[in-house]
Amino acid sequence: MIIVTGGAGFIGSNVVKELNRRGRTDILVVDNLERSEKFRNLSNLVIQDYMDKRAFRARLDAGTFDLQADAILHNGACSDTMGGDGRYMLENNFGDSKALLHYALSKSIPFVYASSAATYGPGPVFVPDPANERPLNVYGYSKLLFDQHVRHILPQVRSTVVGLRYFNVYGPREDHKGRMMSVLHQLLRQLRQEGVCRLFAGTDGYGDGEQVRDFVFVGDIVDIGLHFAQAPLTKAILNAGTGKARSFNAIARTLIAHLGQGRIDYIPFPPELTGKYQSFTQADLTTLRAAGYTRPMTELEEGIRLTLAEL
Repeated sequence: MIIVTGGAGFIGSNVVKELNRRGRTDILVVDNLERSEKFRNLSNLVIQDYMDKRAFRARLDAGTFDLQADAILHNGACSDTMGGDGRYMLENNFGDSKALLHYALSKSIPFVYASSAATYGPGPVFVPDPANERPLNVYGYSKLLFDQHVRHILPQVRSTVVGLRYFNVYGPREDHKGRMMSVLHQLLRQLRQEGVCRLFAGTDGYGDGEQVRDFVFVGDIVDIGLHFAQAPLTKAILNAGTGKARSFNAIARTLIAHLGQGRIDYIPFPPELTGKYQSFTQADLTTLRAAGYTRPMTELEEGIRLTLAEL
């Protein structure tokens, strides 16, 4: 069996979809369906079992969960980068992760988990090293805190533990995310509903809509995670991006070209985001490649095409 936490969410459900494509249905999904619309991400997929995340954590804490899985792919988290409840954020992103990690270690189960490029803050260097880590919000700190815990114990670990610092992931199955949807989905919704997409005016030395980030297709994220879940012993925290920064304008113009209509409006940069916004991200893939993942990443335009085709 394979355990996928956050399996009804955006990235987790894409993991389940790919496992199904590879012939695996012996999957335990762990998630929280209080936001019940997430069920749609699983409705056309096949899994063996489902557990509510609170019941799962309670059994981990009580020592009553006992399953020898082939791998644990841990994507469950509170991903609200603007969330202000630090206690809730840390319990979800640090406490839950730590409990699951130590269960995996006790059973020698390969453990691949979602970290985040938010650990780096403003950059400009995006190499997984403590010298480059300056998170701008409690979400980024919660991810960094768990990475620090992992680093502390890695020398003693005897099974695979891989943290993947996701950059700006986009793709299908993220309709439920509301304000936390990727830029691609937010702009697509604006274009379909209003015929116009809104981008921030120039900030941090960038022109209107020319802020750049490393936008990575969810299919690449899934493939990287499954690679390390099945690869020989690996112990590392690695970047999961394309290594190529692209502008918000590039996404908007590609969507407009696909839809055959629409325009871009530039709006003033919100004062409340000053000092909390990443105007530039770009994954350094040196350690990812050195760890054995060599497949090329999906170009932005192709990733947008694949996303629209599935939608």
